[in-house]
Amino acid sequence: MTRPLRIDVEGGWYHVTARGIERRAIFKEARDYEHFLELLDEMTSRYGVEVHAYALMVNHYHLLIRTPRANASAAIQWLNVSYSVWFNKKRGRVGHVFQGRFTSILVDGEGSWALNSSVYIHLNPVRTMAYGLGKADNRAEGLGLVKPDRKELVKRLKGLRDYRWSSFSGYAGYAKIPEWLETGELLKRAGGVSAYRKYIQLHVTRGIEPEGMEDIKGLWMLGAREFQDRAKRLVGRVTKEQPSRKWLKRYVEIGSIIKLVEKKRGVEWANFSQKYGDLGRDLVLYLARKRSGLTLRQIGDELGGMDYKAVGKAVQRFELSLSDDAARRRLAEECMNELSIVET
Repeated sequence: MTRPLRIDVEGGWYHVTARGIERRAIFKEARDYEHFLELLDEMTSRYGVEVHAYALMVNHYHLLIRTPRANASAAIQWLNVSYSVWFNKKRGRVGHVFQGRFTSILVDGEGSWALNSSVYIHLNPVRTMAYGLGKADNRAEGLGLVKPDRKELVKRLKGLRDYRWSSFSGYAGYAKIPEWLETGELLKRAGGVSAYRKYIQLHVTRGIEPEGMEDIKGLWMLGAREFQDRAKRLVGRVTKEQPSRKWLKRYVEIGSIIKLVEKKRGVEWANFSQKYGDLGRDLVLYLARKRSGLTLRQIGDELGGMDYKAVGKAVQRFELSLSDDAARRRLAEECMNELSIVET
């Protein structure tokens, strides 16, 4: 089984996620949550890892950590194994608790990337169908297609404020901050407790993700282009244990994607880049999302300032069309295959 990429960086920021096996619950009662928090406390002293944000959900968890000692892999492995042993012993069971190994995204420590990662994490408790913010609903609100009523917004804000198992209550001034939780750095970047609380509430009432966090699935790093270039240089030689490095070393510049689509269409980018719904335009956006390693917002910026919502909608529209259009599907596959031999 291919292992997720691990890049341990001194002073690195990471968004860490682990899910229960077969989407099963990893927290079944209050004591489970409490023990996991106790382990987070122990992890900070044992490994020197800084925990900056967390959200514990029924079948998964999110952490935002910083590693002064470049030991994220060792620390999270210890955390998951320790919790699994305790969880199984308590219930007299054997077997895996978590679905494979944890995933981690290396986050740019400069600018607002770490701050926005914390916001993304803290929004998890209300990003559910119970609050009218399932994946489809959240996307519709973000695009301005649906507007929640006041009653729904009040419900979301109350749910966020009352949720016991995330660090938001500490950040927002609703609860005492545990000694092991680091809040000072991100509160400083936000402008203080009140400003952070308002920033969170802004995303709840608008139903949009924090900047740069619109679609992070499958990403291994998150940050500005300069940061991504530095991160790619950290990836060492390809090994059998981590063949995913082959993919990482083949992230493609958007310029190369445009040239390929121009060749396929026989038309220059300038002639179709502004045409809504154009096959070539949407193909470029689709390939950029698949192969550039950039977020939706970064893709929009690279292509002349397109709104990230428009980029996301075009990518989604193109993906949906592939199931019904065999010719378009073959074209996309040809492009993906040709891009697989283009290295940055």
